[in-house]
Amino acid sequence: MKLAHIATGDLFRTAIEKNTAQAQLAKPYIQSGKLVPDEITIKMVLERIAGDDCKAGVIFDGFPRNLKQAEALDGALSGQNKAIDWVVYIKVSEKALLDRLLGRWICRKCQAPYHTLYSPPKSAGKCDKCGGELYQRADDTEETVKKRLVVFHAETAPLIAYYAKANKLLEIEGEGPEETVERRIVDMLEKPPIKSNKN
Repeated sequence: MKLAHIATGDLFRTAIEKNTAQAQLAKPYIQSGKLVPDEITIKMVLERIAGDDCKAGVIFDGFPRNLKQAEALDGALSGQNKAIDWVVYIKVSEKALLDRLLGRWICRKCQAPYHTLYSPPKSAGKCDKCGGELYQRADDTEETVKKRLVVFHAETAPLIAYYAKANKLLEIEGEGPEETVERRIVDMLEKPPIKSNKN
């Protein structure tokens, strides 16, 4: 069964490329490292999950980011007799986050990801897969990333308790090689803990 992958960052960037009305509203927030207002984000995500490719299920990436978004998502899914199964929280140190984000490069043509330290391209600035130009996102600067971390602690961290209370949180150790972390996630999803009846 193939699940649709919905990353809010990708939704925003696609909207910005198409210069939609909602993109113009979201752009200043993205560039300054702040969260896009809930009303814009929720509307875009709910429109996206109405797509035919989402009928079998969805993997959300970067959503929800605060309690209001989580409650709106739960309400929308409940109205369709659906619900979130699991929330994967990949726990890493702030230093690791900075290292990962500040070294990230992306291909302009095929969107393949690279990293200065962990997965550099064979030729600097050039994609191994399609030969496209590699670039760093405008919001992957140290100043913007640190602002995003402040926002995370204020807005997103409360979701850990929210989903833990709902018996839907899977906490994964995120330090180590990408393959190791991926294996931890897969193992946890294949053999998740038994949910209790307590709320």
